[in-house]
Amino acid sequence: MPGGMIALVSAAHSGVPRPRTAPELSDAALFVMAVVGVFLARRALRARFAKNRQRPQD
Repeated sequence: MPGGMIALVSAAHSGVPRPRTAPELSDAALFVMAVVGVFLARRALRARFAKNRQRPQD
């Protein structure tokens, strides 16, 4: 591994964990993305099954 890469890897984290006092912004963003994903999936499934009902049966 080149020397510059070792310096980048070792500087990424001090190794000392901080106590969590509240959810991080990434936690909230992940929750929002999950809600949006569920909303879009439900909407797509509703549209798919509504399309099947509107078609006349032969």
